[in-house]
Amino acid sequence: MKRSFLTLLCFITRKSDRVEMFTGIIIDVGTIKSVKKGKKEIEMAIYTEKITSLKEGMSISCAGICLTVVNYENYENGYLFNVYISNETLSKTTLVNYEVGDQINLEKSLALGDEMDGHIVQGHVDGVAEIVKIEQDGESSRFTFRVKSDLIKYIAPKGSVAMDGTSLTVNNVDDDKFDVNLIPYTLDHTTWKNNRKGDRVNIEVDILSRYVLNDKSEAREIWQK
Repeated sequence: MKRSFLTLLCFITRKSDRVEMFTGIIIDVGTIKSVKKGKKEIEMAIYTEKITSLKEGMSISCAGICLTVVNYENYENGYLFNVYISNETLSKTTLVNYEVGDQINLEKSLALGDEMDGHIVQGHVDGVAEIVKIEQDGESSRFTFRVKSDLIKYIAPKGSVAMDGTSLTVNNVDDDKFDVNLIPYTLDHTTWKNNRKGDRVNIEVDILSRYVLNDKSEAREIWQK
């Protein structure tokens, strides 16, 4: 099984159009400093203190969405970087709702030799999930989400899912709902501490399940070996 997993992973990355990948481990909670709305896109300026190795053209996961840094500058105790968000991205994600002053989860793309602490995240958001319940579960907080039926088939108990860019483990799946637990550390170091029932968040299903279920030939055969 381990060999099949590695073989499938190599197959998927070979087929991907972009090589940028993330782990779902949030590096910093940035702050939206400006939002300029055009006819079909938005230009957003984001402040970060912990992502210091910025360069033009690099990819940063912003609330789980892979965006390209078009320019950056020194600002206060960190950096201010600008990204453009296309109409397609705005229509499929929550970025259209972000305003000046809002916080946003940030992670820079993996570099060769970086540790793989979470799971493989591409930054290609599949859709939006709604928080339908938040309850205390020991020291953790249990979040229950509702998603569209076309996404729930990719979500499995004990599988991985990226929510607003955060790598999380699924507890249970029930019809069009699933739940995850967030430990206090994750709440403290991400935007999840600000979320409430009814909020909508970005979701990216596990890349492995997406390829295995969608690909009718080579990927499925590799996994079944």
